[in-house]
This record gives sequence, C-alpha cells and structure tokens, in this order.
Amino acid sequence: MPKILVIEDETDIAKTLEYNLRKENFEVLLSGDGESGLKSACRNKPDIIILDVMLPVLDGFAVCRKLKSGESSRNIPIIMLTARSGEIDKVTGLELGADDYVAKPFSVRELIARIRAVLRRYEKQKPAAGIFKKGELEIDFSRIAVKTKNKKIELTAKEFKLLENLIKAEGAVISREKLLETVWGIDPAAEIDTRTVDVHIMNLRKKLKHAGGNIVTVKNFGYKFETGR
Repeated sequence: MPKILVIEDETDIAKTLEYNLRKENFEVLLSGDGESGLKSACRNKPDIIILDVMLPVLDGFAVCRKLKSGESSRNIPIIMLTARSGEIDKVTGLELGADDYVAKPFSVRELIARIRAVLRRYEKQKPAAGIFKKGELEIDFSRIAVKTKNKKIELTAKEFKLLENLIKAEGAVISREKLLETVWGIDPAAEIDTRTVDVHIMNLRKKLKHAGGNIVTVKNFGYKFETGR
C-alpha cells in the first residue's frame, strides 16, 4: 500500500484528500504546516508527497528545497498543490526538484491520476544495475552514488537522473524537451520553459568539473555526455 504524505494547511482540502486517497487504497499521513511536514517526511519516508506552497512556518518551496537536499529524502517524489498557478511558480517548483504541479481548484480524480503516473514513472526510473567508470569518475547506479578519487559527489535526485539519462545515451544528444519528459515527466508539448533543465545541467557541470566527465551543449538542440581520457 503506497504511503502518501499530504502537507496542507486548509483542513477541508486535507480531509477531502485523505478520504479519497484512502478509498483508493493509499495510506495517508497529514501535516498542517511546513515544519511538521518536513519532520514527518524524514521520519515516515512516504512514497510520495502532496505539498502545498502557501504553508505556515515553512512555505512549500522551502520544504521542497530541504527535502531534495537531504540524503534520506531526496528521492521522494513531490507534487506541489497550490493556488499560485503562474509559470514562474511552476518553474521555481520544478527547479527545486518537484515532479508535478497542480493548481487549485483541482479535480481529486485528476490529482489521483497524476499521483499514480508519478509513482509509475519513479518505478520505471529506478537506477540501472551496475557501475560506470571512466577516468576518476565512478557511478554506482544501484546505490545512487557518484564519486571521484574515492570522494563522494553529492547530487540531488534530479541531477542524478539527468546524469544517468545522459550516460545511458552513450554519447547521443538528448534534447531539453526529452529530458523534461524523461526526468521530470512533463509532456513535451506543455508550455514550460526548458531553462529548468539548463539550471540543473549547470549545477551538474560544477559538481563534475574535475571528475572526468563533460556535459556538452549542442547548440539549438540539447546535451550529450562525454568522458575525459
């Protein structure tokens, strides 16, 4: 039974979600503010989190940032649920590592469908078995670990998935739209600014700068991964 943590301060919405999710055979945990939600996520390790943005104590963006930077919580998928539906808020959430963004008012049936889609995507995206080595760079896909000269390189969940997709492509170029689809699960036809991919690639480059791997920009198309000798 998948475990869902709903971090939502509007009691009516939280209770409605709890009722409908339990009917769909989900185990449901509720938190009414960002701080308690963050603690619950770290303690209970839910399979997915429904996260409101406008929360007391800590807002949803701060919660998402903390979860995605935590060793034990970075791989928990997050769907942001909020009345703030402007593109800048969507991009902010995605850049912080959120997997989907649903604007209020929303259809409970649609939200449940999105929850199932995200869970299926995470199941498909489980890291490949084996270890990739090139020069000083070593990636253990099963352990989700990256290191160079036996020194661990800390990557967020999205950064690791980006790197994994680029390596699996074996030097082929992957478009920004394809990366949005495979890593974030966003429809390529959706009107979402692809700069969220560019931001994550920029961060990856910084972290891999001396590790023997090079992410190359192919102008007007996307990215590919090259390894140093």
